[in-house]
Amino acid sequence: MATIRKRGNSYQIRVSCGYDTSGNQVEQSMTWKPDKNMTEKQIQKELNRQAVMFEEACMNGQITTAMKFQDFAEQWFKEYAEIKLKTQTIRCYHITESRVYKAIGHLRMDKITTRTIQKFVTQLTHEKKFNAKGKEIGTLAPKTIKNHISFISTVFDYAVKQQMITSNPCKNVTIPKPNPKEREIYTLDEVQQMLELFEHESEANFKYVIFFTLAVFTGLRRGELLGLEWKDFDWDNSLMTVSRTSEWTKEKGIYTDTPKTKSSNRVLKLPAELISQLLRFREWQNDYKINLGDKWVEHDRLFTKWNGEPMGIRSPYKFFEKFCKRTGMRFVNIHSFRHFNASAMILNGVDVKTVQACLGHNDVNTTLNIYAHSFQEAQARAMTSVADCIYGKRTTDKSTDKNQDSNSV
Repeated sequence: MATIRKRGNSYQIRVSCGYDTSGNQVEQSMTWKPDKNMTEKQIQKELNRQAVMFEEACMNGQITTAMKFQDFAEQWFKEYAEIKLKTQTIRCYHITESRVYKAIGHLRMDKITTRTIQKFVTQLTHEKKFNAKGKEIGTLAPKTIKNHISFISTVFDYAVKQQMITSNPCKNVTIPKPNPKEREIYTLDEVQQMLELFEHESEANFKYVIFFTLAVFTGLRRGELLGLEWKDFDWDNSLMTVSRTSEWTKEKGIYTDTPKTKSSNRVLKLPAELISQLLRFREWQNDYKINLGDKWVEHDRLFTKWNGEPMGIRSPYKFFEKFCKRTGMRFVNIHSFRHFNASAMILNGVDVKTVQACLGHNDVNTTLNIYAHSFQEAQARAMTSVADCIYGKRTTDKSTDKNQDSNSV
């Protein structure tokens, strides 16, 4: 039988789970805090339900909350993360481990509350950040803090599914929002200037010209571009399939992975001019392979190192940085071409669902949130066009009437 004791604004539920081999009584406890908007009657009803659920779980041997967070998290990496999650996601979580374990790794899973996590968030907001030379460069970014809480929350979600605990304490934690900053995007004039400059690039840089031309016209992520293979193209129908990415970690080096989300697996229609360029590039690569002979390592990739192996993820960045210095173009990071592509679609009246599909976003809200400014600008243009239609016609009509009066005189 569960015993319930009120402790301030929360309730402690304690259950006896029998006796251990030494004859000592084994007890498990949990803390439940009601929503502040609940009535007394609702609190009692939910409290009794929580007590019954907790007692049943204890009797079935499903509650093992005496486990420390770090011990369980290390098990989670082996049991779940290494099987289900992407390499880059696991790498990101490993980066957060030291701070997380220092703060809550020693605590029992059932003793970690929302308040515990919130205090950790506050601690992170004041933590100093240093560069590679050890110089202080400010405090942790909101995105970095979010990554830490994401790691903790994902571990607790798994514990809930394993019926070790009844709820995730990260659910109601408040995370600082990033400061809104204006996204750097190339203008249409700058993109046209870049494409014109590409026409004068040397043959040795042909692969980079194609890389950035594809980035402009397709909006693919860097890893998706580097993962493209010749078999991904349907030349007869001018179609390109996106089905893999090329990634890198210190531990694994360059490796092939699936796209970022399920919706990132997509097929895009390419303009005829781009298809022509791609076919010329394929001919160029085939000639290059023949000249290189046995030194060529076949991977079917569009973008390769000198010997056919997949191109390094930093290579396009290094080329473009030098290209901008050499030509005087404004330098903006590679991801800006994805933003340009999205903005161009939106400002030309493409609906949000189509933009979402082209970019490979899982959720339309992601597209709306990232490109809110572009949608607002497109909406403003639409409203202006209505006004132009109405007032422009009125002006024309008045002008016509005056001409008619003049002619009648």
